[in-house]
Amino acid sequence: MAFTLSDEHEAIREAVREFGENEIAPVAEEHDQEHKYPEELRKKAAEYDFVSPSIPLEYDGAGMDKIASTIVTEELWRADPGIGSAIGSAGFGSNMIIEFGDEWMKEEYLPKIANGEIASVSMISEPAHGSNVAGMETVAEKDGDEYVANGNKMWITNGTVADVGVLMAKTSPDEGHRGITAFLVEMDWDGIKTEKIDNKLGIRASDLAEVIIDDVRIPEENVIGEVDKGFYQLMEFFASGRTNVAAQAVGAAQGALDAAIEYANEREQFDQKISEFQAIEHKIAEMATKVEAARSLTYRAASEVEKNNQDIAAQYSSMAKLFASEISVEVADEGIQVHGGSGYVTDYPAERYYRDARITKIYEGTSEIQKNIIADQIL
Repeated sequence: MAFTLSDEHEAIREAVREFGENEIAPVAEEHDQEHKYPEELRKKAAEYDFVSPSIPLEYDGAGMDKIASTIVTEELWRADPGIGSAIGSAGFGSNMIIEFGDEWMKEEYLPKIANGEIASVSMISEPAHGSNVAGMETVAEKDGDEYVANGNKMWITNGTVADVGVLMAKTSPDEGHRGITAFLVEMDWDGIKTEKIDNKLGIRASDLAEVIIDDVRIPEENVIGEVDKGFYQLMEFFASGRTNVAAQAVGAAQGALDAAIEYANEREQFDQKISEFQAIEHKIAEMATKVEAARSLTYRAASEVEKNNQDIAAQYSSMAKLFASEISVEVADEGIQVHGGSGYVTDYPAERYYRDARITKIYEGTSEIQKNIIADQIL
């Protein structure tokens, strides 16, 4: 399927790339080495509508379509995956509020997220339940006009920096996926404790945490959507989320490719630039071809998500996520090879792209899970 990006899409790419080159790239190494969350950069990115760009115009958002928001994600990760993740995830959970939240929720929180005033978080995964969402053990029991929630959430992006979050919990524990409800919570409520996970391989500028839920009292009005319908509500965003990770992978791969090209054109061996050796030429040609193929599949997935073709979007988003994440790691690995010994140390960004790209094969459903989804769609 062929398609052409609009002039608006290209303008968005140019704007995000300029922001990445001028604001992100110069401080990427510092944030990675110090494991430092880029709060000021997040706020600055919000000024340009790069934080949760799909938030509608009426709530101070940019109202971008899926292809546009995919481009934003790609370019942020091209500049630096760690900082790109921190900025790109600052609106986690906002899609649930947009689609299923009450009007007061939208008016209260969406403008603040879009303007960079606050960050949000989506709390789904648990220590014993990652890909198996239906197996979650966090429960919320009704008590008068409130719910009392207890449980642990693990691998939660923005866990220690978010101000507001969407908590997924079992309201009918014996009903499996049919008993999950989404709740809007503020992260400073009594009973919510966060513990930062700081020993990550990559995307070290992005915040990751365990969230402990201990007798947290949630007003009944903070139910998002319908009671016991949270899993079905969440399913509507799976394709969008996987497309987003595919865009992350494409961005990381492009960044690794850019770094390899720059180094190959500078490094000299045997009285000539290594870019003039056919072995390096072929390696970079293969890297570039793989990146472009992953980008095309990712944009195809984004176009199907935008058209709300549920089954087709599910298939192509999983294909894009699978292919782009695998390619991203391959390209980043080859990028280190182009750098030789210099790629194995922190003097150059090649090793950082390699570490950062690896996560895209894991979250939002592992590569193995994506293969299951694709097979279910085509068999």
